[in-house]
Amino acid sequence: MIKELKYVFYVAVILIFLFLVFKYYFSDDHKKKFFRSLSNIDNKILNYSNDLIILNNDTSNIVEYVEYQKNNNKKKYHFWKLLNND
Repeated sequence: MIKELKYVFYVAVILIFLFLVFKYYFSDDHKKKFFRSLSNIDNKILNYSNDLIILNNDTSNIVEYVEYQKNNNKKKYHFWKLLNND
């Protein structure tokens, strides 16, 4: 008897918790606060981006191109011939 009451109590607590969570997250107050915070974040990003220092590009002409020399002395491997040589 006590075991069944415990299970009913656990289920009731879980259902009440879920009900309160859904009620809070789907309320109009929460939606307003959420959209206000999004607009505040956009404003903060714009303010910080205006204060950023732009650095000059100092990476011009740093790549040195090397001429490629093809090596024809490589051994040619034949994969299927290796498998057929039992």
